[in-house]
Amino acid sequence: MESFAAIRSAIKQMISIADAELQLLLQGASVRTCKPQEVLNKPDRVANDVYFINRGILRVVITDHDGEDHTIHFALENQFIADYTSFLRQTPSISSLQAIEETEVVVLPRATIEWGYANLKEGQKLGRLIAEYYFTYQDNRIINQYARTPKQRYDAITDVFPNIHNRVPQYMIASYLGISPIHLSRLKKEDFVKGKV
Repeated sequence: MESFAAIRSAIKQMISIADAELQLLLQGASVRTCKPQEVLNKPDRVANDVYFINRGILRVVITDHDGEDHTIHFALENQFIADYTSFLRQTPSISSLQAIEETEVVVLPRATIEWGYANLKEGQKLGRLIAEYYFTYQDNRIINQYARTPKQRYDAITDVFPNIHNRVPQYMIASYLGISPIHLSRLKKEDFVKGKV
């Protein structure tokens, strides 16, 4: 099935897996198309799905006690995304997972993930590699937030999220960088003047 081509390729790059095994794993998966602003995962609910992005972009949002949204992560094509803490601990989520543009995802329910752990020869390895990627990303994110200047964070964002400035509203990028939209505009203007844009 064409909708599973990208996830098949991604899994085969991470582990050694026979086509028959992969077919069995993906029997429990489904494909979902989300409209812009559609929410896949809501606060106060246990996250029971892991998503693989075929096309589009999602953001992870936390709403603070004053009702202000904070973008803490973006996820692009060929990436797995979930509220992993909620998924692993089966506790209510505190974040939302929202489509920014029309987005197609492969939905991997908890039962499919657990089947993979129990039955795939390298199922545990696959889970570990995805967890390691996400841990490394989160660790770098924290380091960047505290050890880098806003300009350094701005300069590095396209390394992590290619073409982000053309796909995501500027206020979301500013929120992710931990700066105001006005500060972001200033940084972009500086790059434009220097001929970087």
